[in-house]
Amino acid sequence: MSVLSERVLNMSTSATLAMAAKARELRNEGKNIIGLSLGEPDFNTPDFIKEAAIQAINDDYNSYTPVDGYADLKEAIINKFKRDNNLSYTASQIVVSTGAKQSLANVAMVLLNDGDEVILPAPFWVSYSDIVKLAEGVPVQVATSIETDFKMTPEQLEAAITPKTKMIWFSSPCNPSGSVYSEAELKALAVVLEKHPNIYVVSDEIYEHINFTSEHFSIARIPSLYDRTITVNGVSKAFAMTGWRIGYIGAPEKIARACNKIQGQITSGANCIAQRATIAALEASKDKIQYMIDEFLKRRDIVLELLGEIEGFNINVPEGAFYVFPDISSFFGKTLRGKTINNATDFSLYLLDEALVATVTGDAFGNPNCIRISYAASEAALRKAIQQIKEALH
Repeated sequence: MSVLSERVLNMSTSATLAMAAKARELRNEGKNIIGLSLGEPDFNTPDFIKEAAIQAINDDYNSYTPVDGYADLKEAIINKFKRDNNLSYTASQIVVSTGAKQSLANVAMVLLNDGDEVILPAPFWVSYSDIVKLAEGVPVQVATSIETDFKMTPEQLEAAITPKTKMIWFSSPCNPSGSVYSEAELKALAVVLEKHPNIYVVSDEIYEHINFTSEHFSIARIPSLYDRTITVNGVSKAFAMTGWRIGYIGAPEKIARACNKIQGQITSGANCIAQRATIAALEASKDKIQYMIDEFLKRRDIVLELLGEIEGFNINVPEGAFYVFPDISSFFGKTLRGKTINNATDFSLYLLDEALVATVTGDAFGNPNCIRISYAASEAALRKAIQQIKEALH
């Protein structure tokens, strides 16, 4: 009989973190691994945000924070939602957490009961499925394809709904595909959801600003869905603040208060200095981070051009985030340098061993035909990595 709980034994290890760990092991062995596996901007946190943190230290912010966040941070979040998303929330609808991952976990824990189903359009962020399982929910994967830019159709959503469906989770811009749902596409999904008033929506918008389309649209703007949508966001990606660990939600008051209750028994309030820095981030003009977005777009186009030169890579054009998600199933069944490629995991490991490039298998995201390549790396590293991939495959 295991000393460990079934809960943890049945949980998967984060594939992105596992690949990063394997890459570190190989680096320690002296191999020059190019890491394109982690979803982390390679920029430093902007100086104006760091200065706000330094000021907070000098102002002696060091005490426990309110469980759901400082009042003035919540006010900054309210203003941000209004300015950027045309969404109106009150302070009692906002909860600040230690990263958007905790925000998601809070929502799952307060809404899911044993056996409740959560629809996950695949590919989906690697942790969604295990967070749902941890809350005793049942993840229901809905497969999409590169032909539809990895976006779920209304027909697919309708077919996936059962009497046990409690929620649908998705991200836009999407990790791992970079897909962005348009206003029209979200309104088409809303038509289906309007027929099922007991289904809640979790809209993960952490990549909101890294969006190469004309406008970001939040599904909570649709009046019929506002009262059952939890909008999740944070400062990790667009502001290069992954290690600061600040996420937040805007949600129906009852759900927000429940998240506050459960967070109060687990972590309490988020880091005081990081919260003060986040106020500066959210109050700033988008112009202050536009240089990062412009650079990501430039890198995306370089990666698409170079990958397009490799026979066997089927690629689409991602409209946001900083990932490409090529379909590499044409390599399945082939033997390369004595190694047989049976699936995306084999392919990803082959690239690590033979091309010295760390990617992530699409299996981790619910799509077994693809791999995720992060272009949150320098242009020189990207060019070198793709050249090494090309040489390893041909």
